[in-house]
Amino acid sequence: MPATAAERDAEPHSYGEYLSWPEDLRYELIDGTAYLMSPAPSLDHQEIAGEIYFQLRQSLKGSNCHPYIAPLDVRLPKADEADEDIDTVLQPDVLVVCDETMLDSKGVRGAPDFVVEVVSPGTAFHDHQRKRAIYERAGVKEYWLVDPVERFITIYRLGEAGYGKPDIQPLEAATAVAVLPKVVIEWDHLLQRLRPVAE
Repeated sequence: MPATAAERDAEPHSYGEYLSWPEDLRYELIDGTAYLMSPAPSLDHQEIAGEIYFQLRQSLKGSNCHPYIAPLDVRLPKADEADEDIDTVLQPDVLVVCDETMLDSKGVRGAPDFVVEVVSPGTAFHDHQRKRAIYERAGVKEYWLVDPVERFITIYRLGEAGYGKPDIQPLEAATAVAVLPKVVIEWDHLLQRLRPVAE
């Protein structure tokens, strides 16, 4: 059985309920199912997410695009339902929103332009299958899954028929963010800080 996030219970939930849960446990909602998020992420996970966020922040300075880093609620309504009735709420590791009308005091309502998830053994199925399908449905234009162990990136870009076949690239040199013109994430300095793969 693939490694995946644990379900909270078998009951359907909404964002209204989600807001009332204790803050010591973090969940994501996908079509009403609550999935328990991993406790503290690994050091490599933090290095990667932090470096991508830092480079995005530098590159997007002065633009109308805003980078954010987890934890931040991204509500993904299916139509025009009220916030409390939304049944899909995710917390991407890194995201960029270029439409400021989607930002409010609760976080983001609607699909970010760009999302990055740093994959761990415990979240691989959740990130590659469940969350990919939700990001595709919601209209996230570009979705990266960065694997710090295998050292590659799986990139999905939204087209007329959805995401289609992913572009898989090694985690080396630099990778352009297609949906953000002139934004390139450079890896060499980061790779020097990551633990050896065999460790």
